[in-house]
Amino acid sequence: MNSPSWPVELADGDVVLRPIRLRDQRAWREVNRRNRDWLRPWEATIPPPTPAGPVAHRPTYRQMVRHLRGEANAGRMLPFVIEYQGQLAGQLTVAGITWGSMCSGHIGYWVDEAVAGRGVMPTAVALAVDHCFRSVGLHRVEVCIRPENGPSRRVVEKLGFREEGLRPRYLHIDGDWRDHLVFALTAEELPDGLLARWHRERSRQSGAANPGSSRK
Repeated sequence: MNSPSWPVELADGDVVLRPIRLRDQRAWREVNRRNRDWLRPWEATIPPPTPAGPVAHRPTYRQMVRHLRGEANAGRMLPFVIEYQGQLAGQLTVAGITWGSMCSGHIGYWVDEAVAGRGVMPTAVALAVDHCFRSVGLHRVEVCIRPENGPSRRVVEKLGFREEGLRPRYLHIDGDWRDHLVFALTAEELPDGLLARWHRERSRQSGAANPGSSRK
């Protein structure tokens, strides 16, 4: 993708989104190792082979990065890692980018349990959505989440994503086909941007938690 939309680095405070790199392998593997139990219930898996389909295998890290780079160069994906306070803390990918009459994409993400609850993931998603609408030129972004995945649902709820319904047996996750809820936003819903909305929401939450903080 030879455009200002990729490759790109996006940042807000301690949270940075940047392109995934081959040299991230050691840090990426370490974060995944520490979070194996935390991530396993929500990780995509490969379904059993069928007589009519090819046999698929889980890619190595290098194969994964090369695939993501190829998709990014073709304009179909934005593969980021998330850094928090200078350390690799997760991954966020805008995938399935479709142009023509749709101009849409979907976001998938995971974050290190050690930094969960600090606003890292809502900030990362807000950065990615604003980039998709303002620089990439998408009109719609969606996030699909298993109904049981409370932490991921809280991310989109905090950001004000609209819940659109259930997609039965939508993705192969943790060894079986799983239902997913669909959450979405369109560009018209965010005239000031999603990051600005998130900052306002955090300020509101902070004020509600400390009702005497603004008293003189």
